Amino acid sequence: MKITAGALFWGALLCGSAAESVASDKRFDSFTAYNGSDLELTVNSSGTHFAVWSPEATEAEVLLYNTDRNGKPFTTLPMTQGADKVWRASVSEQLYGKFYTFRLKVNGKWLDETPGIYAKAAGTNGQRAAIIDFSTTNPEGWEKDSNPFKGNINDAVIYEMHHRDFSIHPSSGIAHKGKFLALTEPYTTNSHGDKTGIDHLKELGVTHIHILPSYDYNSVDEANLPANEYNWGYDPWNYNVPEGSYSTDPANPATRVKEMKEMVKSLHDQGIAVIMDVVYNHTANNDNSNFSLTAPGYFYRHREDGSYSDASGCGNETASERQMMRDYIINSVKYWAKEYHIDGFRFDLMAIHDIETMNQVAAALKEIDPNIFVYGEGWTAGDSPLPVEKRALKENVSKMEGIAVFSDDIRDAVKGHYSNAQDRGFATGKPGNEETVKIGIVASTAHPQVDYSKGNNSKFAYATSPLQIINYVSCHDDLTLTDKLAKSMEGSTEAERQRAARLAQTIVFTSQGTPFMFAGEEVFRDKKGVHNSYKSPDSINAINWELKNINSDQFNYYKNLIRLRREHPAFRMTSAQDIAKHLVFDEVKADNVISYSLKDHANGDSWKEIKVIFNGNPEAVTVKIPKGQWTIVANDGMINPDGLGTSKGGQVSVAPTSALILYR
Repeated sequence: MKITAGALFWGALLCGSAAESVASDKRFDSFTAYNGSDLELTVNSSGTHFAVWSPEATEAEVLLYNTDRNGKPFTTLPMTQGADKVWRASVSEQLYGKFYTFRLKVNGKWLDETPGIYAKAAGTNGQRAAIIDFSTTNPEGWEKDSNPFKGNINDAVIYEMHHRDFSIHPSSGIAHKGKFLALTEPYTTNSHGDKTGIDHLKELGVTHIHILPSYDYNSVDEANLPANEYNWGYDPWNYNVPEGSYSTDPANPATRVKEMKEMVKSLHDQGIAVIMDVVYNHTANNDNSNFSLTAPGYFYRHREDGSYSDASGCGNETASERQMMRDYIINSVKYWAKEYHIDGFRFDLMAIHDIETMNQVAAALKEIDPNIFVYGEGWTAGDSPLPVEKRALKENVSKMEGIAVFSDDIRDAVKGHYSNAQDRGFATGKPGNEETVKIGIVASTAHPQVDYSKGNNSKFAYATSPLQIINYVSCHDDLTLTDKLAKSMEGSTEAERQRAARLAQTIVFTSQGTPFMFAGEEVFRDKKGVHNSYKSPDSINAINWELKNINSDQFNYYKNLIRLRREHPAFRMTSAQDIAKHLVFDEVKADNVISYSLKDHANGDSWKEIKVIFNGNPEAVTVKIPKGQWTIVANDGMINPDGLGTSKGGQVSVAPTSALILYR
């Protein structure tokens, strides 16, 4: 979703109705929370059991349907409220294949039907929850499937992709275009025989796929998929149900479940872990959301006048500090990790959530699998009633064990500020960003040679470990790197822009912390200059896989850059102390040049010393490196971890807009 405080945001266009005035939030403090395992639906040998938490409801009922939409209920079950404020109803039959909704009466008014907030299966457009046997949705070998990645988060290479972008273009060679199943198809190619799909991911060398929201979201009409509607999916509807438009049959509740699992297993079988983008910070609708139709007002924060607070820029924000909302988030991610074997979670606008909730999320997931990652955007899109000191901000990441945040420091310093298309950065020849790039290189940790007072976005070392930082220069938000370079490097050639892209990504992939890249950057993908393509057509968002042939040198550079990082632990130190000890910056007089060494077999590296030099100028510069026998691995827009030649050191020329990397 949209990046950093002060960003323009798209949410008002798709995130719901105007807020109704509600009473003070303080009344919710007296509500009795319930965290039993029986909420929503349980099917067992004694029948089918429904349960819904709604403390202020005076009546409640379950409506049972034969179909996922249209038609009237075949029966309505009255519910009875217990002392725990949970409404319950049961039938003696196992109602597999049926659909249901809840309806609650609050303040003398019957609210609209809702599938409930804990629904795990649903029919078309998620309007009715479904009763299915989940054991029948598991692919062959599912019981043995597990996270293929073992290591620290900074050992990972994360690749962010949207299902539709990745496979919808005719050149993808993929049969199940825009579907979960696209990532289950081997041997797909473009017209030149270059690998696409899952084979492309394996060839590139990434360790993790970060999939944009894949739960059931609100903005695509699953009943009319031929309309080819597009959305990123940051408008949550049913948090625990896979998105139907990514399945081959949205009307069949089991299909979307099974096909998402098949996708996960396919990626796991190829050694690629799966991270899911989650958006618990707001809902698609306000008064008509499933939360509001269950316990009106409780799950949201409000302003003093009773209107919805809106730190998301989408019309509302959820109240993670309230026990039932906190439990909901924790139980939801645990469910995805257990039922779908998801290996990591990226939290959208994570700073809307409170620190305690995020710490409990991370702890609960690490109990399931210590190799599950949690990271997020350490900012909001607007102000919030939640006190700043309690927000899961990037500045508070030292208080969040096992959680990482995106570095807007390295992002803006390397390519130019995200909000100004024409602004240049270090990689595009603008001096004055050197110190902020250094902040990125040391993963926002304290370093004796980095002056944080000169930082553009951050004025202090907010990370206590490089494991807390995600480095990137582009993502689904804002201009792609290709488009940013086209707008900021006016009058340049494509070859010059590709050099700048290589330099930018080399800075990211050799910096301490965890590298993150946007799908298609490796083939120099663009979005025709559209910065906010959340609902743009495929003609804007789709990756043209013919670019892999056209820009094969670019792809090979990325592939070798990833290989260099994965083979050399010096780029993946795990403590701030090691970085301060082994990463030594050189004194450089020229503007827009950074030079440093990774010394003394840093982090157990086989190379004793690695010299890294970045030249962001459009002309060559001369630098001085110690005399000796050096092997060159990156030079003049080329990279090869096996070596490109040798150097004896001394006065060395660094080509324009490029990185020079040597070792001895």
